[in-house]
Amino acid sequence: MNHRRRFLACTGLALALPGLARAKVLATEREGREELSLWYEQPAGPWVEALPVGNGRLGAMVFGRAAQERLQLNIDTLFGGGPYTPDNPKALEALPRVRALLDEGRWHEASELAGKTMMAQPLVQMPYGTAGDLFLDIKGLQGASNYRRWLDLDSATAVTRFRDGRVRHLRESFCSEPDQVLVLQLSAQGGSLDFDLGYRHPADAEYGAKTYDGKTGAVSLAGAPWDHHEPLRQEQRPATLSITPDGHDALLIRGRNVADAGIASALRYAVRVKAVSDGRVTVTGDTLQVRGARTVMLLVAAATSHVRFDDVSGDPVAAVRSRSETAARRSYGQLRQRHLQAHQALFRRLSIRLGSEPADPRPTDERIFAAADEVQPALAALYVQYARYLLISSSRPGSEPANLQGRWNEGLHPPWGSKYTININTEMNYWPAGPGNLGECVEPLLRMVEELAVTGARTARTCYGARGWVAHHNTDLWRAAAPVDGPLWGLWPCGGAWLCNTLWDHYEYHPEPATLRRLYPLLKGASVFFLDTLVEDPKGRGLVTSPSLSPENDHHAGVSLCAGPAMDRQILRDLFDHTLQAHELLGLQEDDFVRALRKARARLPADRIGAQGQLQEWLEDWDAGATDTRHRHVSHLYAVYPSGQINLRDTPALAQAAKVTLNARGDQSTGWATAWRLALWARLGDGDRAHSILQGLLGPVRTYPNMFDSHPPFQIDGNFGGAAGILEMIVQSWGGEIHLLPALPTVWPDGGLHGVRARGGVELDIDWKGGRVAQLRLRGPARATVALRHRGRRLEAQLDEHGRGQLGAAAFAAQG
Repeated sequence: MNHRRRFLACTGLALALPGLARAKVLATEREGREELSLWYEQPAGPWVEALPVGNGRLGAMVFGRAAQERLQLNIDTLFGGGPYTPDNPKALEALPRVRALLDEGRWHEASELAGKTMMAQPLVQMPYGTAGDLFLDIKGLQGASNYRRWLDLDSATAVTRFRDGRVRHLRESFCSEPDQVLVLQLSAQGGSLDFDLGYRHPADAEYGAKTYDGKTGAVSLAGAPWDHHEPLRQEQRPATLSITPDGHDALLIRGRNVADAGIASALRYAVRVKAVSDGRVTVTGDTLQVRGARTVMLLVAAATSHVRFDDVSGDPVAAVRSRSETAARRSYGQLRQRHLQAHQALFRRLSIRLGSEPADPRPTDERIFAAADEVQPALAALYVQYARYLLISSSRPGSEPANLQGRWNEGLHPPWGSKYTININTEMNYWPAGPGNLGECVEPLLRMVEELAVTGARTARTCYGARGWVAHHNTDLWRAAAPVDGPLWGLWPCGGAWLCNTLWDHYEYHPEPATLRRLYPLLKGASVFFLDTLVEDPKGRGLVTSPSLSPENDHHAGVSLCAGPAMDRQILRDLFDHTLQAHELLGLQEDDFVRALRKARARLPADRIGAQGQLQEWLEDWDAGATDTRHRHVSHLYAVYPSGQINLRDTPALAQAAKVTLNARGDQSTGWATAWRLALWARLGDGDRAHSILQGLLGPVRTYPNMFDSHPPFQIDGNFGGAAGILEMIVQSWGGEIHLLPALPTVWPDGGLHGVRARGGVELDIDWKGGRVAQLRLRGPARATVALRHRGRRLEAQLDEHGRGQLGAAAFAAQG
């Protein structure tokens, strides 16, 4: 009996589900489709065992507790503070002296001066916070047998099922993008439902309390008992919080965001919960009560007054009333169908099958617990689809981009502010968007960078006396662009440039003219900034950034500031190339800007190989003496991945130097850094090494029971980076070619990946057997010629007038 049949037999799910869901499950069984669910035999205890749902703007964590259900809420725009200008007015005057000190090798003095004069005011940015919790206290429950909960990725629905005596309880939760509400449907077959619903403000809870072991990342697999309860409120509610009836069947919560670091609270937020039921619904004070119901549909809408980074004049109460009342005019079946259509239009573009082993009968948490020591191809495939699910759920057109925790965070002051760290993490969030065929999910990032170019232009003028625009290593809802945290981390001027390169990658995967027209001003503005700020290296090696740093890594004890680190040079090579390409594609005339950009591009110092055979992280060969030789960041390997400047085909000596660096840094690091190492080894063609790293990423040290990535604590970038790395093992596109099975590990001899996307707007369905391509189907521009590479040999496929092409095993066998 396979895993899904065992699951159905144990739970009686096929009988308990509504007709549509039951038919879907049974169809899945008949078709033998890929595994697309996370499932568990106990409720969630700590937050990292709960299951995420989201629609881009609204997110929720569903705990699946029988006696007291908990829904922890997030709104994409609920950051702290309000519009502010952090640029330091002393920066421009101090800039020449800081540069001079760096030229003289007086790094500590340069860092001290920069810390006093060039850093943002305030020194931190605004945090992303939770919108609080909804608790459903179920009355009269005597037990919870035959318990199961699961997250169905294909339907984007979290489900909880259990029995209480003769009563069968079923709960289904999803966040609808078309209707902009969280829907929770509760039913009791053979009995009735009585419950009280209340709201817990974030100030009433102690979030993030010891839910993980910081040394091992391990979390208890025990979950919570069926009758687990948390206190609904204490005495910490702020005076600005209001919880009132809003009609006879709805509860309205109104509040304000937090002030932080001297920046006053400027946002209002609202949450509205409306109940639609065949039972009796009343609202008394701050509690919504349901009695005698067989079925209850709860509709949760949430919004803030944020309109734009410089406008907080929105009306969140009007928004949540409109959304919840509009949704209430539709049946549960209609809401679900609209939700499925919107989600599956994106999610079903790609399928992945790794290996042909029987389905694993264990719950997801048990599989994760064993993953570091077992080869589990199906778990790796599930990891890819989970990452795609998370990106769809946290980044949709019109929403904010996915931040450090995607859309899910349970605290008011989360680690690193849960904002946008743009020296790797935000960019990594979007690595799987291109190959994972989720181009629409990049729209929020493009819009954020358009806004950041506005605030970044002010920062460029104020802090550097430069044209164009700049952003450093972090930003937030208010698009702060000045350097934060301190010169050891923050005085890195290439954050905006890397974001531009990330958006160019998106354009290459989805080459739409409208995207190019929006992107070119961003590329040009970022390039102009560096034309104004690059300086001559005093040793005559070309044009360099100064001051800068190799993200977060000391080159000597306690100091990171330098001039012209490798990553900057690599990012600027890409930025200048992409800007020149965009200029040409748009048919613009050659002008002084283009000529200056070509000249500057030619004078960027080349990558260098150090005395140990490593790729140098800095212009000087400081690598061996760096404070942390196993540092989590591998910034100077940007040129390997996500860029393609260094590769096995064109630059074998530099690729070998990159391998020396990777071996010195080690395979295991923080969650996102482990994912980057996985992608790097895939790009360097070592599938077995990449798979070894993947096993560590999938295991309990780097993956929580709900499959969230563990930094620790939770950061979503590792999920996205890990998924991108897995796809890179199977299909890569760089250097004008699509590379087939370039880093396939020996433990995945057979498999299939359908719907993966490559640069040039080409989609592929690839099946392989015995480590060789068995069949390849292509979709792309009509009559296009597609260059392919497999096992070191190049061949070309010609698409027909419909943009279709197909190659069988014989075509690849003929190539050797």
